[in-house]
Amino acid sequence: MTTVKNDKSTLLGFDMGMGAIKLYGETGGLQLQSQVAINGSQKIANVLGLARQTAPLHIRSNQGSFYVGPKAHGWGRAVENLDYERLTGAPEMHALLYGSLTRYIEEYGAFQRPLSLVVGMPQEPLSGPEAEDNIRAVKQWMLGTHQWQADGQEHVALISEIKVTSQPVGALFDFLLDDDGRFIKERRAAFRAEVGIISIGFNTIELLVVEDRKPVQKFTAGTTSGVRRLLEIVDADRMYTLGELDSQLRSGRLDIKEALPVWEREVTGVINKHWSKTWRRFNKILLVGGGAALLKNTLPYKFNGKAFVPADPVSSISRGLFKLRKQVENRKRK
Repeated sequence: MTTVKNDKSTLLGFDMGMGAIKLYGETGGLQLQSQVAINGSQKIANVLGLARQTAPLHIRSNQGSFYVGPKAHGWGRAVENLDYERLTGAPEMHALLYGSLTRYIEEYGAFQRPLSLVVGMPQEPLSGPEAEDNIRAVKQWMLGTHQWQADGQEHVALISEIKVTSQPVGALFDFLLDDDGRFIKERRAAFRAEVGIISIGFNTIELLVVEDRKPVQKFTAGTTSGVRRLLEIVDADRMYTLGELDSQLRSGRLDIKEALPVWEREVTGVINKHWSKTWRRFNKILLVGGGAALLKNTLPYKFNGKAFVPADPVSSISRGLFKLRKQVENRKRK
């Protein structure tokens, strides 16, 4: 059973991705594919002639019993709700949090201290009249002591602090800061100039422009044209869940040769609609997310040398959220 000591916090960046949950901390990062299925009641036994199956991670808590992670949709009824209400405390979001914390514990060891999380959310629920309510709802379900079982093993974690920001902000600070939360000298000048961020996630494309640490409101936008649209183009007959298609994509088994250029034109259409040619005035354009990884050989050339794709664009947001939190801690010590 995992326990925590009530003293100094463990800092984690937490990217609430619709395609994968990403965690990043002092010891490293990981991602857990955001597949959730309600635990099925019947299982086929291992029989002669068929390969042995390993079940996905089984999470049980007060919110219910779920399979989470890769191949979960093959083991029960898929829970595939991509609206923003999911982020404010739906049962499947609890299961994904517990699943990602379990995998983090398995990879890096048990949490010995309470957790302080910087949570990255899509921009849409962080804007408009309901923004404060959405932030409050996230804090309400995440703060406090959490208990769950993972494959029958008991776990407990205390989340003592939550900070909420938008996902593109994480990408910005991943570019600007080193792993100790200090500015990278040769990039600090970009902090004062206009920097554009394009986050192409599973569900959304998020656009953000920042100048002197302030958002430029007229260039900020979000639309549901993320990687899911590529998968919908490939599977026009809806024969698979989006999670199953995502698994095929990640394993290299999904043929996207014809669909990828079609989807890329949709992505560039979103960018052109909101930025037109004004991107030419930006000092740098950061491309992050799983979609950026898929388009890294073509999309950057649209921006005439201004584009920057990190070595690991999928983890950039969670890594940047962690770095931002480290920067805040460094300032407290001064």
